[in-house]
Amino acid sequence: MDKFFAALSHRVASWAGQPLAFILASSVVLVWITTGPLFDYSDTWQLVINTGTTIVTFLMVFLIQNAQNRDGSAIQAKLDELIRAVDNARNDFIGIEHLTEDELQRIKAVLEKECGDDAAHHRAIERLLERR
Repeated sequence: MDKFFAALSHRVASWAGQPLAFILASSVVLVWITTGPLFDYSDTWQLVINTGTTIVTFLMVFLIQNAQNRDGSAIQAKLDELIRAVDNARNDFIGIEHLTEDELQRIKAVLEKECGDDAAHHRAIERLLERR
């Protein structure tokens, strides 16, 4: 079941991000809008689009969240491997994604302090942009 859901969520998330999916969704809305006068803008006419979009949104949330969770885990595993592979890297950072938001903010503040003040960061960014 897990493999089936993972494959389904990956395919749906990939498809939903394509221009064709946007065109299809836009076409459905346009057809709905143009049929308004035909159905006299009735409550049922409005209910059709509301129900349809609610169901699609509800299901897409789960499918896209599953795909994002897998992508995030894969990226985290790759980053952990890079940390392990670099000689001078701090292995202490492996697994920090499990810390609380407060703990992560404290680590970020310490790292920023170690790397220099904001002016130094801005100069480094400016040098980077000049290379382009």
